Amino acid sequence: MVNYKPELKKQLKETYGSLLEYNKEPKAPEPVEPLPEETFAVTDLKVFKGRLSKDAYEDHLQAAELKGIGLIEDEKRLFQLVEKGDLVEANSGVGYHVDDLTHSHPYITKASKKVLEELGKTFQALAGGENFFTVTSVTRTEEQQKKLSRRNRNATAGESSHSFGVSFDISYIRFNGIKAYDQKAIKQLETVLNHFQQTGKIYVIKERKQSCYHITVR
Repeated sequence: MVNYKPELKKQLKETYGSLLEYNKEPKAPEPVEPLPEETFAVTDLKVFKGRLSKDAYEDHLQAAELKGIGLIEDEKRLFQLVEKGDLVEANSGVGYHVDDLTHSHPYITKASKKVLEELGKTFQALAGGENFFTVTSVTRTEEQQKKLSRRNRNATAGESSHSFGVSFDISYIRFNGIKAYDQKAIKQLETVLNHFQQTGKIYVIKERKQSCYHITVR
């Protein structure tokens, strides 16, 4: 039996120990838990009762001026904002469909699109299945608004909340791609809008001549 001095024994252990570690197969990396995806939780809609109330148009316009992207004068300005990413496309999603637009553009602020998506998901969760409502108007430039007011007396004269990128209209006679008066769907949509209204997320006006709810994100 060979007895090594303590210093030599330590040196041999360090030298050959590192060689042994080198010859070992590398350990597999510890599995990384994926980050949880952001999920949308549908809130309890039974908290608020009563009919959907009509907010003053002055409140819509004030919210648009405070929360919007600034007055969008014409299409040149509109597409500059789209290119910068300040406005995003309001394409169809869960619980809602954006109609073919003729007098407006399908672009809104990111915050407004998020609220629209929440409205759609909440409506579909309440209505069940793959039910959806229809968005009939989104952002109109100031130039478009002036032309529309000349042709349509129901259109707002002067500045419109639609010209700030935070307003859109939801039809109450178009559900699931069908144009018809569906009392059950209307009640479900009003329940959703009532909740978002009373939780301070939106202002609402029911426009009977246009058969839509005018929504402005707060």
